[in-house]
Amino acid sequence: MTTQLEQAWELAKQRYAATGVDVEAALRQLDRVPVSMHCWQGDDVAGFENPQGSLTGGIQATGNYPGKARNAAELRADLEQAMSLIPGPKRLNLHAIYLESDAPVARNDIKPEHFKNWVSWAKTHGLGLDFNPSCFSHPLSADGFTLSHANDEIRQFWIDHCKASRRVSAWFGEQLGTPSVMNIWIPDGMKDLTVDRFAPRKRLLDALDDVMSEKLNPAHHIDAVESKLFGIGAESYTVGSNEFYMGYATSRQTALCLDAGHFHPTEVISDKISAAMLFVPRLLLHVSRPVRWDSDHVVLLDDETQAIASEIIRHDLFDRVHIGLDFFDASINRIAAWIIGTRNMKKALLRALLEPTDELRQRERDGDYTGRLALLEEQKSLPWQAVWEMYCQRHDVPAGRQWLDNVRAYEKDVLANRK
Repeated sequence: MTTQLEQAWELAKQRYAATGVDVEAALRQLDRVPVSMHCWQGDDVAGFENPQGSLTGGIQATGNYPGKARNAAELRADLEQAMSLIPGPKRLNLHAIYLESDAPVARNDIKPEHFKNWVSWAKTHGLGLDFNPSCFSHPLSADGFTLSHANDEIRQFWIDHCKASRRVSAWFGEQLGTPSVMNIWIPDGMKDLTVDRFAPRKRLLDALDDVMSEKLNPAHHIDAVESKLFGIGAESYTVGSNEFYMGYATSRQTALCLDAGHFHPTEVISDKISAAMLFVPRLLLHVSRPVRWDSDHVVLLDDETQAIASEIIRHDLFDRVHIGLDFFDASINRIAAWIIGTRNMKKALLRALLEPTDELRQRERDGDYTGRLALLEEQKSLPWQAVWEMYCQRHDVPAGRQWLDNVRAYEKDVLANRK
């Protein structure tokens, strides 16, 4: 530990103590909040079922930065490189298309054995795993419908895929000793004017009930459902709307997934957290950054990311909110994207933990809105960076931009050799 870092740390402790904040307690709490990194940043959502296939379902990865992962071994190596430069607890979120098998496996026939290498890897690195069925980029989703499909056989295929995915998810939780959050998102919708909006939603309701009919141990598996405003090819009508999934999660008491890019551009999910938590047992957050549409840009340390973190911390939602990331940018180094986004999420959580929330809440109750605003603004210039640097130091991770040197070296030695 350098003298300069020690000095900055001691000064920061004193500054925060003067506001009633214990920075050591904040760091202990930060070590309780894992962030679930998403595997699909590493290979542009291709997966290993059919790596030559094209993306469908309103999903697009733009750019062609060299060196993307071509197989599971490369993806795990890239994840290890990224995780080594991110402090604190982490998880990994997998999609069903990231299975490993010597022979083709139909999506409705995936089994735990197809993910055994992922579980072994997660055990080695002390990680929890989360999961998602992959209801896109498939011949039976080509017309834009899956769980709400009017064709009984096609709809049953996707029901069976989601059922198989739940069993994989529960196996993750059983093997790793931490529940796997399995999120269901489907691309179902229509590009243009829609006459019958009711029937697809009724079919989706019945299909989801069928999917979740098998009782699984909540210590191993947590169900979540995710809405979307629109997608490419589904600009006019989305079956799984916010109202649909809010009603479903409330009535069935599943977790509700809020994705930062899945709402109107004037909406933010930070404002939805406190409302949804009154009615659902758990939330899953997909922290992303939309730019004019659900484009899933790398997470910044911006106002909305900070507001999301603050809502979690201010309302003590650590055990009810699961934080996941959802972005994919193929125009920049994919490993750097993981690191930037995940470190920013953790920085936002730390800044929220360093807030004098009790005092701010009391001023609000007393009607002292002047004092509330003044303290919130003064808080922004307190030396949180020194606390972050100490946190990184304790986790043996570069505190500043030095991590980029590690990524550049990995790019030169490893990524540049991938063709």
